[in-house]
Amino acid sequence: MSARSIPLIAGVAAFLVHLVANPHYGFFRDELYFIICGLHPQLGYVDQPPVVPLLAAMTQLFGHSLILLRAVPALFAGACVYVTCLLVAEFGAASFAQILAALVVFFTGVLMSFGTKLSPDTVGLVTWPLLALIVVRLSNGADPRLWLAAGLVAGISIESKYSVVFFIAALALGLLLTPQRRLLFSRWAAGGALLAALIALPNFLWQWSYGFPMLALLEAGQNGKNVNVSPLLYLAQEAIITGVVLAVVWIAGLVWLLRTANFRFLGYAYLLLIAEMMIFHGKHYYPADVYPILIAAGAVVCERWTRASRIARYAAVAVVLIVGIALAPMALPVLPEATFVRYSASLSGALHISQTATQTERGRDEGALPGDWADMHGWPELAQTVKRVYEALPPSDRAQAVVLGDNYGGASAVEFFAPGIPVISVHNQYWLWGTRRYSGNVLVQMGGTCFASDHLYTSRTVVTTFHSRWAITSEQHLPIAVCRGIRKPLADVWKTSRAYI
Repeated sequence: MSARSIPLIAGVAAFLVHLVANPHYGFFRDELYFIICGLHPQLGYVDQPPVVPLLAAMTQLFGHSLILLRAVPALFAGACVYVTCLLVAEFGAASFAQILAALVVFFTGVLMSFGTKLSPDTVGLVTWPLLALIVVRLSNGADPRLWLAAGLVAGISIESKYSVVFFIAALALGLLLTPQRRLLFSRWAAGGALLAALIALPNFLWQWSYGFPMLALLEAGQNGKNVNVSPLLYLAQEAIITGVVLAVVWIAGLVWLLRTANFRFLGYAYLLLIAEMMIFHGKHYYPADVYPILIAAGAVVCERWTRASRIARYAAVAVVLIVGIALAPMALPVLPEATFVRYSASLSGALHISQTATQTERGRDEGALPGDWADMHGWPELAQTVKRVYEALPPSDRAQAVVLGDNYGGASAVEFFAPGIPVISVHNQYWLWGTRRYSGNVLVQMGGTCFASDHLYTSRTVVTTFHSRWAITSEQHLPIAVCRGIRKPLADVWKTSRAYI
């Protein structure tokens, strides 16, 4: 196998594995929300830029398809492996380093998770290492017009998830701290920066026109929802989410980058990025798209360490495969639910420690399955339960009735799996969409926490209770109630009911 063919072969292999493994269990809560947002195309949304919602919605234009939806993260996961191998080659390494880097990137838990379900982090699997690859090529003497490509990638990345701004800032500062700062002082670098700004401008203007709701959401997260950790624990979390064994590779890569004059700016960029995350209390997975860069560097180190021993190379690959395959069910939905519960019980000690240490939100009781897996269950059944309650209403009630979701998960599930049933919610983008001109005089209420303490209705009757064995705890034993006789205009209530969290 030639070194030139490895990136493509490795990328296609990663894509195919994800393509087969991804579409199991069901639609994830956030994926349903992205689809609904994308079906209402805008230049931005309360809690995200537009790229991921539009991608999600495009996969569902010809009917519900979990396979097509999950093919998108599979494609990004494969492209991530491909770009990582190219970066290894740009660092000057050969075939073994590319193969090792491809395996480590594929099996790194947090990256595998990004490639399993569609999320804003999924796009960063490609754009972050691609930005690094472009700058490394520029450092190696490539045509400075390549900065325009960097600007294009940066702009698309910003339109996918805002946290890439921290990486871009860290990368620029890393360059300024090294002799490679000369790369920044050219008209092509300025042109790339301008191109990125122009791509990001429409979303910025959207956020500005609505009073920057993303900042309100982040503030809410900092004041009660999110778990803030010490710098030492944050560093430990980074090792845990990348896999304690596999983390050895990226740590070695970080050391190598810091000791290599030509690429030191990437080592500085990582340290600055983590410092930014600590200062602003970012969740542990926010900077995770940076790890393919460090893994590529670490693979270079491993290739040099094992230059004289083929056995050592075989052993390194074997360790990655054994550890990676053993932990893959934690990030790929490949085991039946009951089998997964038994399998995770066999890892209970280490698993409990890692779950406790990496908790990001307060009061999140996940149930029998981990949160990501649990949130892929129960949504179609919940939607059909709500539909039955709605359709059982007397015609006079049904003509004015609307369904209220406590959160965007339930609201999106009903809108997706029970089309035609009107849905509102005060959670994030749904609040901005408003009451949709419904009076709220007859309300089918999912859950009951929203408006529950307001004595807003003259009557509230729990019609049924929804339960799903594998769903997250907050969606189990969920009361479905019919509320009648609103005491004051719903439009007035709406103004004070916003839930940006």
